Amino acid sequence: MDTTLTAALLGLLEGLTEFLPVSSTGHILLAGHFLGFESKGKTFEVVIQLGAILALFSVYATLLMRLVLGARRDEASRRALVSLLLAFLPAVVVGVLAHEFVKTVLFETPLLIAVMLILGGVILLVIDRIAPEPGHHDALKLPFGKSLVIGLFQCTALVPGVSRSGATIVGALLLGVEKRAAAEFSFLLSLPTMGAAVAYDLFQNRAVLDFGALWEIAIGFAVAFITAILVVRWVLNYISRKGYALFGWWRIIVGSVALVALLLGF
Repeated sequence: MDTTLTAALLGLLEGLTEFLPVSSTGHILLAGHFLGFESKGKTFEVVIQLGAILALFSVYATLLMRLVLGARRDEASRRALVSLLLAFLPAVVVGVLAHEFVKTVLFETPLLIAVMLILGGVILLVIDRIAPEPGHHDALKLPFGKSLVIGLFQCTALVPGVSRSGATIVGALLLGVEKRAAAEFSFLLSLPTMGAAVAYDLFQNRAVLDFGALWEIAIGFAVAFITAILVVRWVLNYISRKGYALFGWWRIIVGSVALVALLLGF
């Protein structure tokens, strides 16, 4: 396949899946495996994530500025920022300690990714049905203890195919957070988490980063940015009305197709 088309396809996958509970990493790694695409030092895969991060930041820029600027005088703003920080911290600790194992072992196991997509889809379908009656309807007003537990759930997403947003949303639903609020908290938490992960990846791979294919990187970045903006603006309203069943079935179908293909030797 033409490299420009491949870059656009992977950028589209990144933008579509980064903030949905379907595992963008799983989709990108499986697509790269079946398309025979791999960039040196994972430069392409890391940089297009920046497009998704920038898209999310642009959507929430006003809210974030209000929280940061209001933190000195507004108790609610301070609590919201502390809540997000507490949810962010577990991933920092576990991510640094397990980084080498995750990147060199788990990321190189397509069969594991396919299985985790299916398993995560089943869990999402079940939790969407049996989650307790919500007691928290505002993503910015979660109790500190529950924010920390959601952060612990996020650590499971170090296994590719689990989904960072899927793990945090499942954790939030189990803790009595309303579906839309769970998704919004996951979105806000992804900003420091993804930003730190991308920065750490770039630093760890600085000696082998390859920006030679700048055209493909630029195409993937731009497509991921535009697609992610559209997804973020759409998904909250969809979840409020329909819940998470669509994404559970999506995971099961993609994971099953990938699993069959891998077992057949593709």
